[in-house]
Formats: sequence, structure tokens, C-alpha cells
Amino acid sequence: MVGLGAGSTISHLVDIIKEQGRDLPMLFLTSSYQTFELLRKSDLIVIPINAVSSTDIYIDGCDQVDKDLNALKSGGGIHTREKILAKMAREFILIGDENKWVERFDGKYPVVLDVIPEAFKSVSERVRKLYPQSRLELRFGKEKEGPVITENGNYLLEVWFHEWPILSELQATLKSLTGVIETSLFDNLAHRAILAGNSGTRVIERPLKK
Repeated sequence: MVGLGAGSTISHLVDIIKEQGRDLPMLFLTSSYQTFELLRKSDLIVIPINAVSSTDIYIDGCDQVDKDLNALKSGGGIHTREKILAKMAREFILIGDENKWVERFDGKYPVVLDVIPEAFKSVSERVRKLYPQSRLELRFGKEKEGPVITENGNYLLEVWFHEWPILSELQATLKSLTGVIETSLFDNLAHRAILAGNSGTRVIERPLKK
């Protein structure tokens, strides 16, 4: 059973599976509506996430990945579903180009909170008090008026850092705030990152779950 995320790299992977792996006995899950449609149109079998409790592998892209395989995944705003699949997977693999890799996170991308609308103001004020040097922004849509609404009916609160706190502590603190469903920080989750560049493919690994 294979879980897939979203993005152009995943789309290319689906094309490869369509051409080379159609006859293999595989079932697919995905965190992305676009990937779901692509799999369906490719005549590949897709099942809903809530139909299973685990999957063999989950493959997805990221905004950045650091030397310890911590990742930021906020571009599509579907990181709650992505993290569900990542935690369900025996092996979670990040794929992308070499520009995604950094020694440590810089200020190029925020950590994004999936927040229920009723808690948005209280969560924002609490985050400002906890991290006074951070910058907060409600994510707005580019093609419509008003804030982005996730598929689960929530808001996306972007928290920008110039200097990042300790990631494990940041994750625990943000998740403890009432109204925060999930964050776009995937700390200590990925088992492998496969990064393509001009000089070839680089693979960064950590031991698999037992």
C-alpha cells in the first residue's frame, strides 16, 4: 500500500507508475485531491485514508528539509492530512530537488498552524506572547477574497522565524495550544530524503521503524 502527497514531483511519479507499474498489485492513498484525481484518471486504485490504519510507504515533497530530516511542508495547506499519512507509514520518504536541503531551517518558509476558526484570535495572541520575535500572518488566497479555508474548514496561521527555536520544543508547544489541529513542521518523521541535483541523486537516510 502506497501513500502519495501532492506537487509536481509526485505528479511525475504517478506518470512513472502509470507507465511502468500499472500491473503491480498496489493500492494507493493520498492526502491531495489533485493527486487523487490523477491516480483515478490513471486507472490506479485509490482508497480513502480512513479505510486503513497503516501503510507501507508514504512519499511526498517538502518546502525544506534539514540535515536531521526535519521538514517544513506548508505550500499546499494540507499538512494535517499529510502528517496523518506520514505517521501511518512504515517508511516516510521525502523527494525533491537539491535546493530543498538546508543545514538548518532559515527564514524562507514559516511553520503553518491548522487552526479552527473559533480559536484563531486566541491562538494568535498566545503565539505572539510565546514567540515575541516571530511574525504572524493569516494565509489569504491568491485567486479569491478572504482567508484560505482548508478542506477541514480551518484557517492557516503562518508563523515566521528569523532564528528557529528548538524544533521538538516548538512542535510540542504549538500542538499544546487549544484550537491548533496540526503544524506543518514534520520533525523526526522522515526516514529518507531523495534529492536530485546537477551532480546526481543524493540520499539521506535514518533507520526504519521496527
